[in-house]
Amino acid sequence: MAEHSGAEGSGQLGARPGPADLALLAQWDVVQSGMRRLTEQLLSDVEAEGGLAPSSFQVLWFLLTAPGNSAPMNQLTATLGFTTAGTTKVADRLAAAGLLERRPLPADRRIILATLTGAGRDAAVTAATTLAAALRARVVGSLGADGFAELSAAVRSLDPAPGRGG
Repeated sequence: MAEHSGAEGSGQLGARPGPADLALLAQWDVVQSGMRRLTEQLLSDVEAEGGLAPSSFQVLWFLLTAPGNSAPMNQLTATLGFTTAGTTKVADRLAAAGLLERRPLPADRRIILATLTGAGRDAAVTAATTLAAALRARVVGSLGADGFAELSAAVRSLDPAPGRGG
């Protein structure tokens, strides 16, 4: 059982975190803030190389890995954690740039599919290659391949929504 700090960290109203709780929270802050900064840096590399904003890269990457390079707009929204308006805004930008097309699903015209164009596939592949190189340099270079695999497995085991992307 985990060490508990007694009355100070008991969850009682007015209680303060004890030393063990403070140490735990400091460790969590290192993990979450470090991963956020690392993610921002990696996505900045992708944007600098290919001109894709992080949200655009997320959409293109999702579609690149989707069957037929296509997915319903509502699936993009749910999987990537965007709002409906946010998904529409990103899709509008990508469509205007010629990187994706939106069209009704033939079997149910109420459902709108987002599909990569040839240029969208090329942009997604270029961005993914850039991200892979940045991961090798910034992460695998520091942790080693085995360390990165262990980190990935540890995070996967904690994921409250495995397989959901985003």
